Amino acid sequence: MPPTQRNGTRKRGAQGHDDAGGRGAPGRDTHEHDAQGHLARGDGGRRSLTRGAEEDDGRRSLTRGAGEDDAQERLPGERGATYAEVFASGEFRVLFGGFTLMVAGEQVKMLALSALVYARTGSPGLSAAAYMLGFLPYAVGGTFLLAPADRMRPRTLMVTGELVRVVTCLLLAFAGLPVWAMLALVLVAGLFSPVFTAARSALLPGLLPGDAFVLARSVLSMTSAGAQIGGLAVGGAVLAATGPTGALASTAVLSAVAAALLRAGLPDLPARGRDRDDAGGRTTREEREAAEGGVVREPAREAAEGGAVRETLRVNRILLADTRVRGLLLAQWLPLSFVAGAEAMLVPYLGGAAGITLAAASTGLAVGNVLVGRFATPSTRERLSLPLAALAGVPLLAFALRPGAFAAALCVLLAVAAGGAYELGLQRRFVEAVPEPIRGQSFGLLTAGAMTGQGASAALVGLASEFTAPHLAIVGSGVAAVVSALALRRHLRPERL
Repeated sequence: MPPTQRNGTRKRGAQGHDDAGGRGAPGRDTHEHDAQGHLARGDGGRRSLTRGAEEDDGRRSLTRGAGEDDAQERLPGERGATYAEVFASGEFRVLFGGFTLMVAGEQVKMLALSALVYARTGSPGLSAAAYMLGFLPYAVGGTFLLAPADRMRPRTLMVTGELVRVVTCLLLAFAGLPVWAMLALVLVAGLFSPVFTAARSALLPGLLPGDAFVLARSVLSMTSAGAQIGGLAVGGAVLAATGPTGALASTAVLSAVAAALLRAGLPDLPARGRDRDDAGGRTTREEREAAEGGVVREPAREAAEGGAVRETLRVNRILLADTRVRGLLLAQWLPLSFVAGAEAMLVPYLGGAAGITLAAASTGLAVGNVLVGRFATPSTRERLSLPLAALAGVPLLAFALRPGAFAAALCVLLAVAAGGAYELGLQRRFVEAVPEPIRGQSFGLLTAGAMTGQGASAALVGLASEFTAPHLAIVGSGVAAVVSALALRRHLRPERL
């Protein structure tokens, strides 16, 4: 199953909107400018992003409010959000509609491109390469081009992303491009997909602060899986009725509708990195220097001077050098990536019966997200992260017995249910761990790493099957998922107060 995107935030009670909008309560500026100082020093990330106040043993995040409020939020009896509350937000309904159109349209587009390339060349290999081409740019875009996610207005970025898809689909359908040019067009356009995705993810905490954000990400994750399957079904029907050109034109229409929906229904919030001081968090240069013990330069100004590529590399380096952030990234990348890699072996293992098991994977994702997201309190979700991450690989070990289609479907359902649910307990902690001015790039790095990791895992599992057998390669994925979860247990466990 193609990778999904998840992240979250900490429930902030009365201070939730401060966390989302960057306007902190008294006592918060020191931590926020501490974050800015670390990003601006260019020290290679050796100093922790999340050192917080030294008297708190480094546990307080740069973007957190008062420790007393966070302690209250972790009480076992705390109330979690509901899906009804999430959909009560008009802005989220707009974002949800645009996201659904985007995911379904992307599936139709890549299916139509694959059919078009096959019709032009008769090559199954090139056709398969064309279908997978939409996933490859995440590795490049996530490494070099994420900085605009914090330097541009999020609504502008999301609308731009939809318009890029409109132009891409129309060129593919009607420009008569040679095959190499079509593939190059999809590759270049896809390089900016991580930026558009990051803008959407980073906007959510402002629209739905607190625990509602965790469920909102859960909804989008389930929607992604469902829309991918639905998009393939609809795409096949459209291809049969109109051919590749008509399918591409239909995708252009879907993207145009999504762009109009986002433009009309979302607030035009300022860019986090560039307009932060204008939003009410301004302090004097002397105060910033006193907070850091040295000269501090504004990250937005430095970004503008250094360029998007340089800024992306610099911030990625700092994020990955921070122990807490790196641990949370790896915890969200590795166990789930190995589960996804196992899914790549279902077709070689089951042949034509693999469709049942792939559908079970989407069902498992929905079941896990609903059960843990809706019926577990936020603190319980965090406690469940480690056991669920470790359990995600256990059902895959049953493939050593070479189960049939229905037994395999049950194993995959359980594995994906646990794999999709364990991340819910990490989402609030991830938002805490990264400074708000670079939240967009942080989400972009998370998504790009997940996409890249799941693709690499599928390749590794495929390579292993060449030397063993498909069912044993799936068992190996299960073992790797369990081992990676145990190795990352310190980051999967909830933090102690």
